[in-house]
Amino acid sequence: MHVKIYTTTHCPYCNMAKDFFKKNSVKYEEVNVELDEKAAEEMIEKSGQMGVPVIDVDGKIIVGFDRPALEKALKVKA
Repeated sequence: MHVKIYTTTHCPYCNMAKDFFKKNSVKYEEVNVELDEKAAEEMIEKSGQMGVPVIDVDGKIIVGFDRPALEKALKVKA
């Protein structure tokens, strides 16, 4: 399973998502779209959104910190 999270430096919901991943032992790749213009374009193309976090779980796009959607996509219960 590949998990990629698009974040910005001062995003509280991004931090909540990363904490959720850590609590559930989910390995993830973090990309800061403030620092990587190409990643920002990729995120917008995938999600149609400019807000973060955008989370890609094996191609399933979750916008924002949506705990129920993350639990379902990752098959975990927090």
